[in-house]
Amino acid sequence: MQNLIAFFTATLFSFLITIPTIYFAKKFRLVTDKNKRVHPAHTHIGIIPRGGGVPIFLALYLTALIFLPLSKIVSGIIIASAMLVAVGVLDDYFDLSPYLRFSLNLLISAFMVGFGLGIPYISNPLGGIIHLDQWKLSFDLFGTHSVLVLADILAIIWLTWIMNMVNWSKGVDGQLPGFVAITAFFLGLLSQRFTAHDINIQTVTLLSFIVAGSFFGFLPFNFFPQKIMPGYGGGALAGFLLGILSILSFGKIGTAVLILAIPTIDAVYTIIRRIKKKQSPFRPDWGHFHHKLLEIGWGKRRIAVFYWIVSIIFGIAALFFKGSEKIIIFLTIGIILLIFIVIIERVKKVKISKI
Repeated sequence: MQNLIAFFTATLFSFLITIPTIYFAKKFRLVTDKNKRVHPAHTHIGIIPRGGGVPIFLALYLTALIFLPLSKIVSGIIIASAMLVAVGVLDDYFDLSPYLRFSLNLLISAFMVGFGLGIPYISNPLGGIIHLDQWKLSFDLFGTHSVLVLADILAIIWLTWIMNMVNWSKGVDGQLPGFVAITAFFLGLLSQRFTAHDINIQTVTLLSFIVAGSFFGFLPFNFFPQKIMPGYGGGALAGFLLGILSILSFGKIGTAVLILAIPTIDAVYTIIRRIKKKQSPFRPDWGHFHHKLLEIGWGKRRIAVFYWIVSIIFGIAALFFKGSEKIIIFLTIGIILLIFIVIIERVKKVKISKI
């Protein structure tokens, strides 16, 4: 019952705070205007306020103050999330370099790891666990401290990866807050089975439902026709929080990858495609999976709902299937998605040749 109360409280906060955020974003010109700011990946029309990460973060923060016991990791999550949203607001206004944003992602991820977040072990798809906590460095600095080298490095890489991967899947109205809320919900259910840090299971579950509610409350304003965009702050914050939840839920990294199968495969395909074309992986372009769906005539509502439905299906699968079965499902989806993309590309070439 407390989980549901926390979810609806976060939803209400997010919904109410988004309303003035739209007003202030317009007033201070935190907007995307295609006539002034050329961005090859944007699909919107007109002038749309940005800064969606602000109400989402404030909802998370206020709800966490009410429901979560203050701990080192919770404090780190709140502070690091605030830093990410600050970067997002700066990007909304100044259009920061993608290389600068990526560098800040690494620093914020390392900052979070400094609060005790790490991946000491992950689930082995074939059974058991894989230990990453055997390489330890100890040093004396205002007391004795230990660093789990592999565990901490992997956590930094994972957080930075999922921040960027999830952020890339926000190109269509309502797409991101919907699948993020669903993913957080299922990670909350799965977190009740295990926990891997100095934080109790109920806290992890509550945090998952708070994250889900924070994005769900933002959804009505972002669904087509969107009145506000998540912006870089909202997209990066989404990936950051999902990455943290997957780590806190007994290293459920594989589970998060399964639920986020389409954004994950899309991100891998995008990086390979850009490198193959001798382009920077950091530079945006028109070529993500949601762009492909737009090209074959899908509407923005249909694309968003499609992402939600797939997330729900994979979330249910994650509850009932084992590690090796999850890998088979993920690989199958990857092959199907790749075939679908190849078919779309060939259809485009045929159409162009006939013009």
